[in-house]
Amino acid sequence: MAKTGVILINTGSPADPGPRSVRRYLREFLSDPRVVDIPALLRWLLLELVILPTRPRSSARAYAKIWTPSGSPLVAGSEQLCASIAQELGDEHRVSYAMRYGQPTIASALAELASCPELKVVPLYPQYASSSWGSAVAETLRQIASKWQVPSVQVAPPFFAEDFYIEACARSLARTLSESHWEHVLFSYHGLPQRHVAKSGCLSPASESSCTRKEARRFCYRSQCFHTSRKIAERLHLRPDQYSLSFQSRLGRNPWIRPYTDEHLATLRARKLKHLVVTCPSFVVDCLETLEEIAIRAKEQWHSLGGESLSYAEAPNNEGRWVKGIAAWIRS
Repeated sequence: MAKTGVILINTGSPADPGPRSVRRYLREFLSDPRVVDIPALLRWLLLELVILPTRPRSSARAYAKIWTPSGSPLVAGSEQLCASIAQELGDEHRVSYAMRYGQPTIASALAELASCPELKVVPLYPQYASSSWGSAVAETLRQIASKWQVPSVQVAPPFFAEDFYIEACARSLARTLSESHWEHVLFSYHGLPQRHVAKSGCLSPASESSCTRKEARRFCYRSQCFHTSRKIAERLHLRPDQYSLSFQSRLGRNPWIRPYTDEHLATLRARKLKHLVVTCPSFVVDCLETLEEIAIRAKEQWHSLGGESLSYAEAPNNEGRWVKGIAAWIRS
């Protein structure tokens, strides 16, 4: 019986935590015009003269802190998630996974699914951003279009508001809250340059509040982040004063969407808060941005500010009910 192919796509990782591998990965990642959306010559100059001469060494040190015997946490976690989803979907589906940058490639995943007459493309990004969800889909469709035999293709939409994801994030957060002496929950999302959300239809990308245009929500990353946070907070009966939202991982000097996570930590300490729980609902698998930037670096910053505890609520990863939920969503 012909099987439906499913390709799960995540961002990617260097092959190892050495500076050479990190440099190779950053060159591929930051050469993407959807990531660094400036004219090609300026992007090349920025990359080759500013970023690559210095950043690979500092990024390599960060990767080294979280590297495991299985390799990159993101790649290993995505592989485990793929295997679990494949088991849940059963014999009617053939499931493969790919990284947008690095290994395994989208081309290798498509080759594994070449015999499938139907293909479902599932970007593992809950919220829409052209630099993540858009780039993964655009590159996958480009490679499919280059083939002589083009399968029937269905692209799964962002799942920022889907119950199966809200519940998965809420379960992880509830577990961490039950194990922690906490006063406040911080929802920290991967950041984007202000111009990215402006190009997606957000009317006021510099604002720290949610975009309220319903017609813009389909592509407004910031609005989707606020929506996800509200849904999780409602599920756990958190009062508005018990949680807040911020954006991490900014790069360069151009303005990104605010508030910035590192600056917001100082704001929370100014309110005399001592015990913080941080969750990162823009990541379905733990990675550099959660394990190093939040669980290590943000925790160190919090302690340096006089905070007593910062606990990180892990991503859904390979949790059983999350696997069943996303598998049912893929099957539907």
